[in-house]
Amino acid sequence: MSERENDMADDRREELEALLARQRAAFTASRPEPMSQRKDRIRRAIALVKDHGEEFAKAMSADFGSRSVQQSMLTDIAATVGAGNHALKHMDAWARTEKRKVQFPLGLLGAKAELRYEPKGVIGILSPWNFPVQLAFGPLMQVLAAGNRAMIKPSEFTERTSELMAQLTAEYFAPEEVAVVTGSPEVAAAFSSLPFDHLVFTGSTATGRRVMQAAAANLVPVTLELGGKSPVVMGRSADFAKAGERIAIGKMLNAGQICLAPDYLMVPEDKQDEAVAGVVNAASAMYPRLLDNDDYASIVSDRHFERLQGLVADARDKGAEVIEVNPAGEDFGNVNQRKMPLTILKNVNDGMAAMQEEIFGPVLPVMTYKAVDQAVDYINEHDRPLGLYYFGEDKSEQERVLTRTISGGVTTNDVVFHVSMEDLPFGGVGPSGMGSYHAIEGFREFSHARAVYHQPKIDIAKLGGLKPPYGKATETAAARMMK
Repeated sequence: MSERENDMADDRREELEALLARQRAAFTASRPEPMSQRKDRIRRAIALVKDHGEEFAKAMSADFGSRSVQQSMLTDIAATVGAGNHALKHMDAWARTEKRKVQFPLGLLGAKAELRYEPKGVIGILSPWNFPVQLAFGPLMQVLAAGNRAMIKPSEFTERTSELMAQLTAEYFAPEEVAVVTGSPEVAAAFSSLPFDHLVFTGSTATGRRVMQAAAANLVPVTLELGGKSPVVMGRSADFAKAGERIAIGKMLNAGQICLAPDYLMVPEDKQDEAVAGVVNAASAMYPRLLDNDDYASIVSDRHFERLQGLVADARDKGAEVIEVNPAGEDFGNVNQRKMPLTILKNVNDGMAAMQEEIFGPVLPVMTYKAVDQAVDYINEHDRPLGLYYFGEDKSEQERVLTRTISGGVTTNDVVFHVSMEDLPFGGVGPSGMGSYHAIEGFREFSHARAVYHQPKIDIAKLGGLKPPYGKATETAAARMMK
């Protein structure tokens, strides 16, 4: 960095620190806030997204190069509004103080215990580019439900969307309530090193490690949603045509740029051709053309496009059979749209890059197994994925796959859908993430579970043998506790 760039970086860091201090001071001064204030903020966040949905959708399309406005209205706008409405409906119950038991005979003597879910303070949200509105404002709904303030750093890859987000947030919220900070990866790095009361990050596992390392310097607790290689296990009892359509929908939505997209298929050896045909036929029917089809998204950047092309080239060079699903026979080599057809890879192995890293695009490796336990063993030998999918009507086999594997979440006989269930927590496990949001678990993620014990007037220390000099009462109390 030049001296000028260093000065600019220092200025941005000071700006971020000042904003955090302002939010924390406002949070402290306003305690305790009524639930009506939390609900007002959520309603404003819903209005921000809902009233400007088409503007956001057009900005996302411009950022990607091509992205369906209708898809964005569904996956980013409607999904975010749904998250806010779900929080509004349930937050009173989520926030209710819980009565807890006290040891005998303290309860008889008037002692009481309770658990209060209280706001943490200021929450940082580092959001990604693939669903830029949903993955910024979705967590925000629960952050606000829990009574917190928030600072959001959206991705620089979706620059128009991020700038619109910053502009509208400043219109709907005071900066000490919710603020959006835009800028370069250096700004994101400075953001992740701030002493927040909690930090939410959605992105790659590699970046997640750096975010957690930065947060650790200030002992900031983190929620990490990181993705990974989410497998699809297809049982022999699967309806391969129906399964193929559902896999194609999940893999081609947003051109596969989804943390939960099916990353690779595991199919019975003798059913491989049928399984692949199911995906190919469905993809061809839904996307008869790609280049001039507004329903099919572009890859977000040249760098990401080249990376995906490299995965395919590497697999081909190492012996994979490459099947390009291009029903109209279009020429993708002479256009500058960053559109890439669904590309299926057969005969893959772990030596190929496509089987070593999360794909995050329309490339679908296919592996085979003789017995389903081989598929289970393969999954268990690799990093625990964010999602796992099983297709089939054999309930005992389904249960065997579920009970012998570990993943962030599961959808059976479809893909991705578990994330859209607002009453289910969403998150990863191990390298695919930690912590979760959605549902009551998300509310609790952004709350401090504060234990409160109310001592009665009686001298409990003397009665319990805790007050010196120790003697018979102490021995009696210890014996009673060890019964």
